[in-house]
Amino acid sequence: MLPPRADRPAPGPAAAAPQASPSAPHHQQSRVSAWVEVLRTTNPPTGRPTDAVARWLVLTRAAVLPMTLVAGAVATLLAVHRPGFRPGLLVLAFAGLVLAHVANNLMNDLFDVEVGADTESYPRALYAPHPVLSGMVTRTQLARSALFVNVLDLGILVVLAVFRGWPVVAFALGGFALSVAYTAPPLRLKKRGLGEPDVFLVWGPLMVCGTYYAAVGHLPWEVVVASVPYGLLCTAVLMGKHIDKAPYDEPLGIRTLPVVLGERRARAATVGLMVAFYVVVVVCVGVDALPWPALVSLAAVPKLVQAAKAFSKPKPDEPPAGFPVWPLWFAAIAFVHTRRAGSLLVLGLVIAAAAGIH
Repeated sequence: MLPPRADRPAPGPAAAAPQASPSAPHHQQSRVSAWVEVLRTTNPPTGRPTDAVARWLVLTRAAVLPMTLVAGAVATLLAVHRPGFRPGLLVLAFAGLVLAHVANNLMNDLFDVEVGADTESYPRALYAPHPVLSGMVTRTQLARSALFVNVLDLGILVVLAVFRGWPVVAFALGGFALSVAYTAPPLRLKKRGLGEPDVFLVWGPLMVCGTYYAAVGHLPWEVVVASVPYGLLCTAVLMGKHIDKAPYDEPLGIRTLPVVLGERRARAATVGLMVAFYVVVVVCVGVDALPWPALVSLAAVPKLVQAAKAFSKPKPDEPPAGFPVWPLWFAAIAFVHTRRAGSLLVLGLVIAAAAGIH
């Protein structure tokens, strides 16, 4: 509820009918700009109250949802014009992807705080408020939120299963199992150097192929191959994040791939993943798994060069002025590259879809 303001009419007969307030557009613009700030920084808006929408965006780490949106867009644009394409089922599958990512973020925070991995001195609580440790919600409320989102996702799965059968269920359960196993006992894949392959499988083959299958009802080998490039980009982002967290993870016995490899080799491997994206896109075009306009993504090479230069050096001791997610550094650099390369890949697929190029 908004607090009283001098320019708002006092209760009474004169205020009974709704009246336009000259400050209303400005207030709405301020709210939207606050949401944009959360989506850009993963943190609550500075110097402004946090409304329910901004609070939910912080709680769910909505700033990283574009990675899922791009995966869904790749599947969508590959599915358009294909035999059996059903837009309604595509919309449901796309919504299911986003909800699955939201649930994954909520569950990761819940399980990591339960096993003691997330503490007030751990990076998760330093680059953005941890839902529980910051007092934003209780553990019970976080668990209920994750359950609520998963129930919504289950409802979508039931509808898709009715129309597309057991393969949709297999894709969804595979993604859910890997999401839970990423941080939850007993597997805790992240702790065993398997979190990075987990993310590749989820954001590559499972998301792209599962959404495509839900939309058209079949899955050609070309789509499986076409799911690889974006999976590599998402894995590079996680590698960057785990490089940043390695000094905190190693003493806790959390053996992410960067901890196993060592920082220097992990930085080189992450650059290799980013380079591999472009190589695989070219190969995909060569074998007709992607239409040739997908080569537009090569325009992101200058951003790759910038990222490679940053990865060639250790993390600086202090963040640049205004850097929003410190102590993360390499994660942010990899994310910016992924956002540029992924957006251009989608642009190329939009051009192909509009022109009927297969």
